Amino acid sequence: MIPVNTSIVSGVALSEINGETKMLLMKRVKGGFWCHVAGSIEDGETGINAIVREFQEETQIEVANLYNAQFLEQFYEPSANVIELIPVFVVMCPPEQAVILNEEHTDYKWCTLDEALELAPFPNQHAVFKHVWSYFVDKKVNTLYRVKIG
Repeated sequence: MIPVNTSIVSGVALSEINGETKMLLMKRVKGGFWCHVAGSIEDGETGINAIVREFQEETQIEVANLYNAQFLEQFYEPSANVIELIPVFVVMCPPEQAVILNEEHTDYKWCTLDEALELAPFPNQHAVFKHVWSYFVDKKVNTLYRVKIG
Protein backbone atom coordinates (compact mmCIF):
# COMPACT_ATOMS: atom_id res chain seq x y z
CA MET A 1 0.00 0.00 0.00
CA ILE A 2 1.06 3.60 -0.64
CA PRO A 3 0.05 6.03 2.13
CA VAL A 4 -1.29 9.49 1.39
CA ASN A 5 0.41 12.49 3.03
CA THR A 6 -1.79 15.55 3.57
CA SER A 7 0.55 17.54 5.84
CA ILE A 8 1.89 20.01 3.25
CA VAL A 9 0.45 23.22 1.78
CA SER A 10 1.57 25.32 -1.16
CA GLY A 11 0.88 28.79 -2.47
CA VAL A 12 1.38 30.97 -5.51
CA ALA A 13 1.96 34.69 -5.04
CA LEU A 14 0.66 37.10 -7.69
CA SER A 15 1.68 40.76 -7.97
CA GLU A 16 1.59 43.49 -10.57
CA ILE A 17 5.22 44.04 -11.54
CA ASN A 18 5.95 46.90 -13.94
CA GLY A 19 2.25 47.00 -14.87
CA GLU A 20 1.94 43.26 -15.63
CA THR A 21 0.60 40.46 -13.43
CA LYS A 22 3.31 37.96 -12.55
CA MET A 23 3.75 34.95 -10.29
CA LEU A 24 6.60 34.37 -7.88
CA LEU A 25 9.02 31.52 -8.40
CA MET A 26 12.03 30.79 -6.21
CA LYS A 27 15.09 28.63 -6.81
CA ARG A 28 15.50 26.04 -4.05
CA VAL A 29 18.87 25.33 -2.48
CA LYS A 30 17.94 21.64 -2.12
CA GLY A 31 17.59 20.31 -5.65
CA GLY A 32 18.34 23.61 -7.40
CA PHE A 33 14.93 23.78 -9.09
CA TRP A 34 12.38 26.60 -9.40
CA CYS A 35 9.18 26.36 -7.36
CA HIS A 36 6.44 28.23 -5.55
CA VAL A 37 6.03 28.50 -1.77
CA ALA A 38 5.39 25.21 0.06
CA GLY A 39 5.89 23.68 3.46
CA SER A 40 4.69 21.39 6.19
CA ILE A 41 1.76 22.00 8.48
CA GLU A 42 3.10 22.11 12.04
CA ASP A 43 1.38 20.65 15.11
CA GLY A 44 -1.68 22.68 16.04
CA GLU A 45 -1.79 24.57 12.72
CA THR A 46 -4.51 24.65 10.12
CA GLY A 47 -3.58 24.68 6.44
CA ILE A 48 -4.39 28.40 6.40
CA ASN A 49 -2.08 29.14 9.35
CA ALA A 50 0.67 27.07 7.70
CA ILE A 51 0.59 28.83 4.33
CA VAL A 52 0.57 32.28 5.96
CA ARG A 53 3.58 31.25 8.08
CA GLU A 54 5.41 29.70 5.10
CA PHE A 55 5.01 32.89 3.04
CA GLN A 56 6.40 34.91 5.94
CA GLU A 57 9.33 32.54 6.51
CA GLU A 58 10.30 31.98 2.87
CA THR A 59 9.63 35.43 1.35
CA GLN A 60 8.83 37.92 4.14
CA ILE A 61 5.47 38.51 2.38
CA GLU A 62 2.76 39.47 4.87
CA VAL A 63 -0.34 37.68 3.61
CA ALA A 64 -3.41 39.91 3.58
CA ASN A 65 -5.40 38.59 0.59
CA LEU A 66 -5.54 34.79 0.65
CA TYR A 67 -7.56 32.57 -1.66
CA ASN A 68 -8.25 28.86 -1.94
CA ALA A 69 -7.03 28.04 -5.45
CA GLN A 70 -9.56 25.20 -5.65
CA PHE A 71 -6.73 22.89 -6.74
CA LEU A 72 -4.92 19.95 -5.17
CA GLU A 73 -1.31 19.42 -6.13
CA GLN A 74 -0.65 15.68 -6.20
CA PHE A 75 2.35 13.51 -6.93
CA TYR A 76 4.14 10.34 -5.85
CA GLU A 77 7.27 10.84 -3.72
CA PRO A 78 9.35 7.71 -4.31
CA SER A 79 11.93 8.38 -1.57
CA ALA A 80 9.16 8.27 1.08
CA ASN A 81 6.77 5.96 -0.80
CA VAL A 82 3.88 8.39 -0.30
CA ILE A 83 1.36 10.15 -2.44
CA GLU A 84 1.49 13.86 -1.61
CA LEU A 85 -1.88 15.61 -1.69
CA ILE A 86 -1.34 19.35 -1.26
CA PRO A 87 -3.95 22.12 -1.18
CA VAL A 88 -2.88 25.15 -3.20
CA PHE A 89 -3.50 28.74 -2.08
CA VAL A 90 -3.12 32.02 -3.95
CA VAL A 91 -1.79 35.18 -2.33
CA MET A 92 -2.81 38.39 -4.08
CA CYS A 93 0.02 40.81 -3.29
CA PRO A 94 0.12 44.57 -3.71
CA PRO A 95 1.89 45.94 -6.81
CA GLU A 96 5.69 45.70 -6.85
CA GLN A 97 5.69 43.24 -3.92
CA ALA A 98 9.11 43.06 -2.25
CA VAL A 99 10.62 39.62 -1.57
CA ILE A 100 13.30 38.72 0.97
CA LEU A 101 14.31 35.07 0.68
CA ASN A 102 15.30 32.81 3.55
CA GLU A 103 18.09 30.24 3.44
CA GLU A 104 15.92 27.69 1.57
CA HIS A 105 16.25 29.62 -1.71
CA THR A 106 19.04 31.21 -3.74
CA ASP A 107 17.07 33.37 -6.15
CA TYR A 108 13.58 34.51 -7.09
CA LYS A 109 11.84 35.81 -10.17
CA TRP A 110 8.45 37.36 -10.88
CA CYS A 111 7.28 35.43 -13.97
CA THR A 112 4.66 35.47 -16.66
CA LEU A 113 2.89 32.14 -17.08
CA ASP A 114 5.14 31.22 -20.01
CA GLU A 115 8.29 32.06 -18.02
CA ALA A 116 7.06 29.99 -15.06
CA LEU A 117 6.35 27.02 -17.30
CA GLU A 118 9.84 27.31 -18.79
CA LEU A 119 11.57 27.49 -15.39
CA ALA A 120 9.61 24.89 -13.39
CA PRO A 121 10.69 21.31 -14.11
CA PHE A 122 7.69 19.28 -12.91
CA PRO A 123 4.45 18.66 -14.83
CA ASN A 124 2.41 19.07 -11.66
CA GLN A 125 3.87 22.57 -11.16
CA HIS A 126 2.77 23.37 -14.71
CA ALA A 127 -0.77 22.23 -13.87
CA VAL A 128 -0.80 24.42 -10.74
CA PHE A 129 0.49 27.49 -12.59
CA LYS A 130 -1.94 27.08 -15.52
CA HIS A 131 -4.87 26.65 -13.13
CA VAL A 132 -3.90 29.68 -11.03
CA TRP A 133 -3.37 31.82 -14.13
CA SER A 134 -6.72 30.76 -15.57
CA TYR A 135 -8.76 31.45 -12.43
CA PHE A 136 -6.83 34.35 -10.86
CA VAL A 137 -5.37 36.30 -13.79
CA ASP A 138 -7.39 35.58 -16.94
CA LYS A 139 -10.73 35.73 -15.08
CA LYS A 140 -12.09 38.04 -12.42
CA VAL A 141 -11.28 36.38 -9.08
CA ASN A 142 -14.34 34.68 -7.59
CA THR A 143 -14.98 36.12 -4.13
CA LEU A 144 -16.16 32.68 -2.96
CA TYR A 145 -12.49 31.56 -3.08
CA ARG A 146 -11.44 34.16 -0.47
CA VAL A 147 -10.10 32.67 2.76
CA LYS A 148 -10.50 34.44 6.08
CA ILE A 149 -7.17 34.73 7.90
CA GLY A 150 -7.00 34.55 11.68
